[in-house]
This record gives sequence, C-alpha cells and structure tokens, in this order.
Amino acid sequence: MSHGARQAALRALDAVLRERRMLAQLPSDNRLAPADQARAARLVSLTLRYLEPLDACLAAYLDRKPQPATLAVLRLAACELLVVGEDAHGVVDSAVAIAKRNKATARGAGMINAVLRKLAVEGAERLALQTPQRLPGWIGGPVKKRWGAEVLRTIEAAHLPLPPIDLTCKPGVTLDIPDARKLPTGSLRLPPGTQVSALPGYAAGDFWVQDAAAALPVRLLGDVAGARVLDTCAAPGGKTMQLAAAGADVTALDISEHRMKRVAENLARTQMKATLVVGDALTHAAAPYDVILLDAPCTASGTIRRHPDLAHVKRWTEVEPLTRLQMQMLDHALTLLAPGGRLVFCTCSLLPVEGEHQINAALKRHDGLRVIPVDGVALGGDASWQSPEGGLRLRPDIWPDLGGIDGFYAAVLTRA
Repeated sequence: MSHGARQAALRALDAVLRERRMLAQLPSDNRLAPADQARAARLVSLTLRYLEPLDACLAAYLDRKPQPATLAVLRLAACELLVVGEDAHGVVDSAVAIAKRNKATARGAGMINAVLRKLAVEGAERLALQTPQRLPGWIGGPVKKRWGAEVLRTIEAAHLPLPPIDLTCKPGVTLDIPDARKLPTGSLRLPPGTQVSALPGYAAGDFWVQDAAAALPVRLLGDVAGARVLDTCAAPGGKTMQLAAAGADVTALDISEHRMKRVAENLARTQMKATLVVGDALTHAAAPYDVILLDAPCTASGTIRRHPDLAHVKRWTEVEPLTRLQMQMLDHALTLLAPGGRLVFCTCSLLPVEGEHQINAALKRHDGLRVIPVDGVALGGDASWQSPEGGLRLRPDIWPDLGGIDGFYAAVLTRA
C-alpha cells in the first residue's frame, strides 16, 4: 500500500473517531488513484471492525496510551500486520516514515518502530485470543436483553469480516459472473471488493446493489403489478426499482432533493420509471395508495457489518427522536392507505423499539389494524425469521456460512 493511501486512511480514521463523521460523508481524495482510494477505505473499515482487539494487542507493548495521532498510526499499522497480513518490513517502514513527517507524531516515531516490530512477531497470537469488537451499550444492551448474551457475541463476531456485495437483478435477468452465488432469498452475492461497475450487465441496467435483507420488504408484498404504490423515504432507490420492475405504478417520495437525484440516476441506468416527489413523508397528501412501503429513518444499527464507523459515530440520544418520528410517519402513512391495502413498515435496525415494539404499539393505536404474518420459509429462510407479532426479524449472525445479512425488521400491515 502506498504512503498516500495510508495517509488517506489516517485522515479518515481521525474523522470517524475524533470528529464523529460517517465515512460515507467524507469527500473523495482525488489525488489518489481509484485503487489506492479503495485500499485506504478497506484499511479504515477493517481497523474500525477490530479496534478494541487491536488496542488490546498494542497495550501489551505500551507503558501508557499514546496521544491520539500516534495511536492512529499504530492502529492502522497493527491492522495491516495482524488482520490484512501485509509484509512487516513495508508496513513498519511506512508507518515510521509517516510519523516522522507529522509534528504531532514525529517524537513517537522511535516508539512506533519498536512496538510494531514486536507486534509483527507476536501479535497474531495475541489477536487470536481477543474477543470481537463489542457493540456500544445502547445497541448491545437491548440485543442481549432480547436474544441473550450468546447471540450478542455471535452478532459481534459477524461484524468482523468485510461483507460481500449483494445484487438485485431485474426479473428474467441471469448474470454469468464468476464467484457469484445465488442466495436462498433470490439475491446474487459477490465477494467483498468486487468492482460492480465493471460487471457485465451494469451499463445495461440489469441489476443494482442492494443488501439481501433490504430486498425482502418488497418481496413480502407479493404481486404488485398494476398497483398504485408509495415508496416513502425512497432514496437511493433500491426498493423503488424493485417495485417498478414488478410492474407497479410507483411514486417515490424523499425529503432530500440531493438524495432524490440518486434515485433518478439509478432509474435512468436501469431504464425504469417512477414518479419522483421531493417532500416530507409527514405531510404528503394524495389519493389513497394500494400499497405503501415505509422504510423509516432509524439508527441503522443493523448495518454495522457494512458500516463499522456507525458504532463509533452514532449515540444513544438519537434513539428516542427516531422512534417518535417512526411512529408519526407510520400513523400518517396509514391515512394514505386504501381500505384493504397493504403497508410495509421496515427499518434496518437491531433495536426492538424500532421494529417489533413499533408494530405492537401501532396495533393498539389503530382499530382494525392487523399484521399479515410473514412466511420465513417461503422467503428463503426458516420459521425463526418470523417474530412473535408476525413480522420479519433478521440478524447479522444469520447465514454465517453464506457471509451473513444485515440486521433488519419488516412487517406487513392491513386494515379494512
């Protein structure tokens, strides 16, 4: 890996841990070649996944915790040595050279050299003895309460590997891609790091990137051909494209004009149509819809396997405002639903308060509202995918032999 890529990784790691910024919000470093940008992003992602175990390994060789800039150099280099398995000589020399160039780390260059050389010899065994990166308490606590300590540990372990890339294909499209695997739910799974834009069929719009879990809410609806459908909080458009491909008359609604541009771009590439509306889901008014898909804003705590920075950036104080917003959006969406219509409420969250509890509360607030129970087996999973109230509950520890899946919740509601 080049010095430039390592320095880019250092800047990104600082942005996450000190500035609490999500990696997706950081600007691209156009000074780097695309390959180096990808290497830097991969290194930061792996470092965040293994942060506590790496710190425990480093602590064995440190008298005291270094200042943040020096610690960042050590963490990234330790990840390269112990997780990626890079050549020790190149990693250590590069880390020392980078440290010497920065006033904040120059005095620690000698210590960095000594620690990393020892780590290169003994660190792999030490890392193997460490427990996986723990979830923050505001996520781990509710997970442990709902499913127990053993499930919590398996979820944390499932967050360590780089995740595969899942594709949703247009109906009738068959892709001949080496190393691709068809999942039981219908998604196509590719190895981590696959360059999607170089795949056959990309330019023709035959598929789009969409985690296997995120593809399931539309599948819960069954046949939507000819139905008038509202896709609320639609960006970046994966579910909109699923619905359009299934023959629905789709209105895609999102509050962000910038994010809606991505929906338009994705529809253009896939040569599909939908009515795009930039507006607030709490005030949207229209004739009743046959089907409503409400992918509500949430903590995204189920996506840490794809976004390890989330666990270091998000805070527990966000939970209550989000659950209140989800309740309000669900209540308003029900006013837009035609009698006998179907509404899917879904969140990419592990927290029951953003899933099961929302549905149970809605059933108490609205007379005649009921859940249409999901069939986990028919979806490609098993009966354990159905939660007690009839919704769909997925966790990252599902499918360990297939590469896992995002934590997700969805339920189908209807009323006369």
